[in-house]
Amino acid sequence: MEVKIAVLASGAGSNFKALVEGETEPGVVDILLTDNPNAGALKLAAELGVEARYLYPGKYRTRFGIEEERLWADFLLDRGVQLICLAGLMRIIKGPLLDAYRGRMLNIHPSLLPAFPGLDAQGQAFSYGVKIAGCTVHYVDDGTDTGQIILQKAVPVLESDQRDSLAARILLQEHEIYSKAVKAHCLGRAVYSKVIR
Repeated sequence: MEVKIAVLASGAGSNFKALVEGETEPGVVDILLTDNPNAGALKLAAELGVEARYLYPGKYRTRFGIEEERLWADFLLDRGVQLICLAGLMRIIKGPLLDAYRGRMLNIHPSLLPAFPGLDAQGQAFSYGVKIAGCTVHYVDDGTDTGQIILQKAVPVLESDQRDSLAARILLQEHEIYSKAVKAHCLGRAVYSKVIR
């Protein structure tokens, strides 16, 4: 049975594109939602033939207004969306949207969590001098990048790396593992209490 997926993005949308083009069956990307009317992901959605909507997020810069978040949740529930994939949505989700989709909301983060949560994880890793960086797909919970891990991919830090070159190589791996994690969830192989390696 098909699993309807909504991708939530604020920026260019490369992970959105990877999900649309990746092997996520029985999951199917049904809609893109953005909090940014100028998001590059909107253009990508048009090119890929995926419906896309801008919804007002509220007056705050890094989180939703409570009423606005409730409207986002109601919109997705009414549409029959069963799984949310965050793909560069630059807002904290802790209210009605998380309540409605707890255990059914995934995020991709550019570090090997629990190391380097939050913003600029690639820069944090580079500055810290680690030899191995990477990316993680995890469930969203009430913390910042603290949810149950589904899948991770290690990326070696090269002697020639700068912050941007490391970030670019991590992003390529994000595109690879996000689809795999989504497929695992949709097939019931990634339950909230289980880690898939």
